[in-house]
Amino acid sequence: MTFRSRLFATVALPVLSASMIATPSLADALVKPFEVAQDSGDQGQPTDEELLLKKQQEEQRRAAEEEAKRQAEEQQRAADEEAQRQAEEQKAAEEQQRKADEEARRQAEEQKAAQEQQKAAEEEAQRQAEEQKAAEQQKAADEEAQRQAEEQKAAEEAQRQAEEQKAAEEQQKAAEEEQQRQADEQKAAEEQQKAAEEEQQRQADEQKAAEEQQKQAEQPAQDDAGQPAVTGEAPAETGTDQPATAEEGTDQPATAETGGEQLPAEAQTGEGQAGATETKEAVPPVTETLSEDEKQEIAKDPGQTDETVVLPVENGAAVLDSDKDADNSGGQASREERRKRREEQRAQEEVPLPESDDSAQAAIPEDVREAVPQKIEAAIKEEGQRVDKAPAFEVPATTNIVNNTVINNTIVNNNTTVNNVDNSNNVTKVNVVEKVDNRTVLSVGDRLIVRSDDRPRLRRDSEDVYYDKLARGRVRETIVRPGGVKLVTIYNRYGDVIQRSRVGRDGREYILVYAPELEDDAPRPDLIDVGYELPPMRLRIPVSDYIIDTSSEPDRDYYDFLAEPPVERVERVYTIDEVKHSARLRDKVRRIDLDTITFATGSAEVPMSQARTLRKVAEAMLKILDKDPGETFLIEGHTDAVGSDKSNLVLSDERSDSVANLLTEVYGIPPENLQTQGYGERFLKVRTQAAEQQNRRVTIRRVTTLVRPVARAD
Repeated sequence: MTFRSRLFATVALPVLSASMIATPSLADALVKPFEVAQDSGDQGQPTDEELLLKKQQEEQRRAAEEEAKRQAEEQQRAADEEAQRQAEEQKAAEEQQRKADEEARRQAEEQKAAQEQQKAAEEEAQRQAEEQKAAEQQKAADEEAQRQAEEQKAAEEAQRQAEEQKAAEEQQKAAEEEQQRQADEQKAAEEQQKAAEEEQQRQADEQKAAEEQQKQAEQPAQDDAGQPAVTGEAPAETGTDQPATAEEGTDQPATAETGGEQLPAEAQTGEGQAGATETKEAVPPVTETLSEDEKQEIAKDPGQTDETVVLPVENGAAVLDSDKDADNSGGQASREERRKRREEQRAQEEVPLPESDDSAQAAIPEDVREAVPQKIEAAIKEEGQRVDKAPAFEVPATTNIVNNTVINNTIVNNNTTVNNVDNSNNVTKVNVVEKVDNRTVLSVGDRLIVRSDDRPRLRRDSEDVYYDKLARGRVRETIVRPGGVKLVTIYNRYGDVIQRSRVGRDGREYILVYAPELEDDAPRPDLIDVGYELPPMRLRIPVSDYIIDTSSEPDRDYYDFLAEPPVERVERVYTIDEVKHSARLRDKVRRIDLDTITFATGSAEVPMSQARTLRKVAEAMLKILDKDPGETFLIEGHTDAVGSDKSNLVLSDERSDSVANLLTEVYGIPPENLQTQGYGERFLKVRTQAAEQQNRRVTIRRVTTLVRPVARAD
């Protein structure tokens, strides 16, 4: 029931009822006299007084009714007003209650918000405290790491100095021993000379005595036993022409194979070690006429010059390895000849620089590209004869190469330059100089080459390896790895790689190397430098975009650098061995010099402290392999010029192998994506015959575009 209804029931209804009850009673009172009069008048007509009284009574009745009605209306109105007042008071009370409720709710919400703010403030204070604590811990950890790094650096520096000191002491000791030996030999030679002179004098005295005796006897000379039958001067032996022998304690044989002849084996001495027997010839004279500032300007834009571009450092060698070869063989005359040929090339319309690997191989016919997958699949499925063990590859007896130094279609011989020489009929013997572990040193013409067998490195952690003999003297090797991954390589009879591919767990095949040139029925050994067929290289990009030194550019984006295409067009797909044996081909691709790895003199070991410096380069290589698992990187090893050519050649190959193994074992780069080759002291970075750290280095190039057809760009 509403407030209005309750008010009407308790106030207005009783008043109205009372009025209605009072009205009939009043009427009855007014009617009574009339009724009495009527009763008495029944006996006659009413008098005027009675009529007047009656009229007055009627008027009073009406007045009473009106008064009652008015009172009832006033009471009703008062009741309504009271009800309205009470309703308004009730409404006001409800409004006040609502406001009170809202105020209470607001205060509750404010209290809740205050509590939440308090809680948030406490959490923020706790978070800040934790962050402060973490920051202090991080700072302490950073300081500790910095301290350890400084201690490590100091220890490495101390170790390096100790090694250098030890090497210097050993060199000093060796020099002193050599000096003492020479002094002893000199003394022995003098004593022998003195003894020879005394013997000569004795023989002369005896001769003179014999002549006198003969003269006195005046008879023919008799062959007495006490008389010397031969007279004359006996040569003194100095011992200076004795052949060098291997160092005591080494496992090297006393003789080395040289194509069937037995020659004394040279002592195994690397850069800076005692016992080197070769006398180094002076570097051919090259006149550097440019100032350091001019070299810097040329390095920024080599395409504007026809001169040989050199590294803008003191005694800097040529930037391109093919130019190094030319400088070493022909000196200034070769530089001038190459300058003229570059000038002729620049006068012609130049081919634009490749913008991608695909555009770099624009000269390779489309049918060659399209036939690759079918040919490789056919070779993998080709029926062969299973053999029980790994075959031994042949060493070629001869190869087609001139017995002079061939430099990019130019032969330098006795300071006479001859261009466009047809050397197809020249035959050069190939001799085995020495075998060291899985390496063979060959002499080809006037050059030594080291060839290593990388199969042990590829077979590491394999589950199974088997071989099949194929037609035309080829051999197929299948290496099975955990998970069913297979590495399939086909070699020719000389061990040159014809093709190599990896088959993944999903059966997808990735081509690493494909050399259609070796598919001929009469394969030739890849021992010649096919770069002589090409004109001299013209570098048309800044040197800083062609070479990266990891020590001076540790924050460089190595991925973007390695992913760049070759710096000139690629004429055809070359074999990996052709690339290894041609500086001119390798010059087509950029290189990273890992000069943060500072090899100790005569050592191929990479300290773990320096192995960490390869992390960014390794990550860039892995990023490239994630995009294309068929990429190929060439790891090149180098030495300085101290030591014998042969020992430095073997040492440099060991260095390239050490870095390749490190990239696989520490950073997880598959071994089949890495090719290795040592070049000894052939490509010095700084032109000096003395010990030089910058020349003891390893270089990385991405050679994929040179050794296999790449997919066409969409």
